[in-house]
Amino acid sequence: QVQLVESGGGLVQPGGSLRLSCAASGSISSANLHWYRQAPGKQRVLVAGITSGGSTYYADSVKGRFTISRDNGKNTVYLQMNSLKPEDTAVYYCKAQVLLAGYWGQGTQVTVSS
Repeated sequence: QVQLVESGGGLVQPGGSLRLSCAASGSISSANLHWYRQAPGKQRVLVAGITSGGSTYYADSVKGRFTISRDNGKNTVYLQMNSLKPEDTAVYYCKAQVLLAGYWGQGTQVTVSS
C-alpha cells in the first residue's frame, strides 16, 4: 500500500504561482500519477497526469499554465502552477495508480484571491 502526502498549497493572488508536491511512502516508479482538484460544490476532476514513462496530459483549462513532473528517486510528483486564476481555487489531490489499485492523498487547499 502507498501513502501519499500533498504539500505546497496556500493563498496566492491572481497571476501568481504555486508548486504542489506529493510525496509517496514507497516506490512510485511504476505508477501513473495524477493531480485532481475539487472545488466547493463540484465534482473532483482530473487536472494533469504523468505516466510511468514520462508522458504528460492536461485538462484544457490548465494547459500552458500547469506543469506536472515526477522524481522517482524522491518518490515525489509535482504540480507547478503558474498564472493562477480565481477559478483554480480548489482542494488539490494526488493519486497514484499502480496496476488496478488507486491511492489518494488527503488533499491540499489552493485559494486564488486578491
